Amino acid sequence: MKHQRCVCIIPARYGSTRLKAKPLARIGNKPLIQHVFERAQEAKVFDRILVATDSPKIRDAVAGFGGEAVMTSPRAKSGTDRVAAVARRLRAPLIMNLQGDEPFTSPRGLAALTQAMRRDPACPMGTLARVTPWAEICDNPHAVKVVTDASSRAIYFSRSPVPFNWARRGTLLQHLGVYCYRRRFLLRFARWPRTALERRERLEQLRVLEYGIHPKVVVADTPALSIDTHKDLQYAREWLREQRKRRGTG
Repeated sequence: MKHQRCVCIIPARYGSTRLKAKPLARIGNKPLIQHVFERAQEAKVFDRILVATDSPKIRDAVAGFGGEAVMTSPRAKSGTDRVAAVARRLRAPLIMNLQGDEPFTSPRGLAALTQAMRRDPACPMGTLARVTPWAEICDNPHAVKVVTDASSRAIYFSRSPVPFNWARRGTLLQHLGVYCYRRRFLLRFARWPRTALERRERLEQLRVLEYGIHPKVVVADTPALSIDTHKDLQYAREWLREQRKRRGTG
């Protein structure tokens, strides 16, 4: 199959409600946004990696570590809107939306998702998930769960533990906020009005299901460390220190 170009776009907003200037927060000796950018580089499947931001400070930080940033409107309502605004200027058929607050996403997972989309030209959208012990996330509404069909297409996303398990043990499929889109589909999706289930669960991906699209779900062995609060940031710093000790890198 002819190689299909894929551009990775990392949305990074300065004015996060719970953790202002989050992309610039230090984890180890690097800002959060640099960790995310480097995970994308390590996947070795992207023709170009861009940070989409509303902040000159973030743009300058990205330039400082040799990355490429694009300015977008501060009025963008979501990361998807920010990614779509940049995608309109591009011609690559595949667009990866890598959240700017997930510094340890597996590069292998990013590569697997990109390759799955290249193998299935009819698929408009794909996403990542990980297998997680039931007890770790069943009662956590911030850990989104996904249910798939026999062909690994999403049936439903929820903050509730789905499918329900009377035994309250085993595993759940935890959704990760990484998406790979056909560019044409992304631009359509960004124009669709918000839907009832999306509003109820506060999950943007439910809009896709309500319009009859079932994203492909690729399961990857990857950490699920999203930085939303100061507590998350401290945990990420401790996690990184522990990983470095295990590898003997200090």
